[in-house]
Amino acid sequence: MRLPVLALVALPLAPLPPAALADAPPPRPVVSEIVSPQAGLQPSYVGTVAARTETDLGFPLNGTLAERPVDEGDVVEAGATLAELNPQDLDSDVRAAEAGVTVAAAQLNSARDSASRADQLVAKGVDSPSTAESAHSTLVAAQARLAQAQAALAQAKELRGYADLTAPTAGVITHVYLQPGAALTAGQPVVRLAATGEREVVIDLSEQDAAGLAPGAEFRIRLEAAHEITSTATLRVVDPVADAATRTRRLHLTLAADAPTAFRLGALAQVEPGARTAARLSLPVTALIGGKPDVWLVDRGTNTVHRIAITTGATVGERVLVTGGVSAGQEIVVKGVNSIQDGQAVGPSVPK
Repeated sequence: MRLPVLALVALPLAPLPPAALADAPPPRPVVSEIVSPQAGLQPSYVGTVAARTETDLGFPLNGTLAERPVDEGDVVEAGATLAELNPQDLDSDVRAAEAGVTVAAAQLNSARDSASRADQLVAKGVDSPSTAESAHSTLVAAQARLAQAQAALAQAKELRGYADLTAPTAGVITHVYLQPGAALTAGQPVVRLAATGEREVVIDLSEQDAAGLAPGAEFRIRLEAAHEITSTATLRVVDPVADAATRTRRLHLTLAADAPTAFRLGALAQVEPGARTAARLSLPVTALIGGKPDVWLVDRGTNTVHRIAITTGATVGERVLVTGGVSAGQEIVVKGVNSIQDGQAVGPSVPK
């Protein structure tokens, strides 16, 4: 008896859902930055010697410029006369005020005599008390007029003193605005005075480099025209607002008190960070997650990101100083931080 042979036929499997066949999404690229102290800091910069204090000086009243005994580039001492107004009108005001005081004093003497006579007549019963009261009222008014005239004279003399423009401190005339004979208004500048008591060197740095420096940082200064003439300087302040055209920030470095006199105002100088200048870390403000002091740290061993907390310092432009939580050489996501999840796989870093 022959047994029937069973044939096994391979039937096609039911197709899998499209989601099961689809590959996992590729890791998202990230815009990141390798944390580094003062990234891109040049070994030296070119700066300009300037005065820490530079002031435009003028007269507090209208008039005609009679004399200007100083010129651009002149070195002046404190109290030196820089310019003079035509004093003719001011002298006339003083004389008129003096005459007003003389008249008021004479009127006061007359009123005092009248009040004295009235008191005597009232005491003898010859005149009424109302007459004495009227005389005393006239005396009080005369005293007030004399005080007013004396105040006008003091004001006229004070204004006469304003006709001489003097230097408030020792310095150098860096600019002149008006020539003798020019008519000027109150407050209009006549000369610009740069005080020589304290000099500084100004340099312009990118926001990233400026963020890596703190007040008190030390620099070596070399005179561009004579490299053997050197000095030191200390960072005093970084301008809070960047230049609108170059997007750089100006740093003001205070020259040492014993800096050679060859560092004249306007001279060019080479500026190099000193050995004791501590570099600081900074990150773009956009790296902070939700504006909080948290960032995404990229782990290139697993190509994933992890949220870490950092400590921050002052904000300089578009960057914030980092005082703890990250170290140089670590990779931090700097854009698109609010659309990332902890542990998410990421791709390579792409340019900003």
